[in-house]
Amino acid sequence: MATGLLLFGVSFGYVEAAVVVYLRAIYEPVRLLVNPNQTTGDLFPLITREQLRVAAPGRVRLVGAEIAREAATLFMLAGVALATAGSRKLWLPAFALAFGTWDLFYYVFLKVLVGWPTSLLTWDVLFLIPVPWAAPVLAPVIVSVTIIVTGLVALCRSVRMTGWRWIALSLGGFLIVLSFVWDFPNIIVGGLPHRFAWAIFASGEFLGVSAFLHAVRRRVRGTAVSD
Repeated sequence: MATGLLLFGVSFGYVEAAVVVYLRAIYEPVRLLVNPNQTTGDLFPLITREQLRVAAPGRVRLVGAEIAREAATLFMLAGVALATAGSRKLWLPAFALAFGTWDLFYYVFLKVLVGWPTSLLTWDVLFLIPVPWAAPVLAPVIVSVTIIVTGLVALCRSVRMTGWRWIALSLGGFLIVLSFVWDFPNIIVGGLPHRFAWAIFASGEFLGVSAFLHAVRRRVRGTAVSD
């Protein structure tokens, strides 16, 4: 199961990178028209809907198409995880493995195809649903590596997440997402990103990983006692 999910995640990561290359080719002339002094490869400031409407009115509808594509991508990852997991119990770790591999190799292939990002601290737009998510590339890479490892562990051994562990894991996820959308009121109107909320991000990572490791340790101890 894990091998199939890894292969899917790697190949789907290439598909995602190729789509983004096409999207950048479509929007690059508009971006240079709106922000002629912007350095090639810099995504910020984002083009606002009003600027897009004035500079290229025919491409405004593509924003809605891109948001729908993002939603379809998530449904596809969820569907593949459900089809391969065989049970609802293993669906979440299967989804984590597929999602993390897809996201990580998206950056790998984007680097191969167009030489971007220039560094792990380069800012990226992660999602547009329901508002723009933005962060240095290092942040989603950390999340991807984390969920790949935890997903593999959960698929290879039984991990029982109950009670406060689910609460801590959910709170950790919430904090990570919060760090990504923290600056969206500024970004959505065409502003440059402010300092990333690393403290909020790190708190989310710590809570989630701690809850998972605690569940793994309790399971190992329980198995040792039963033996």
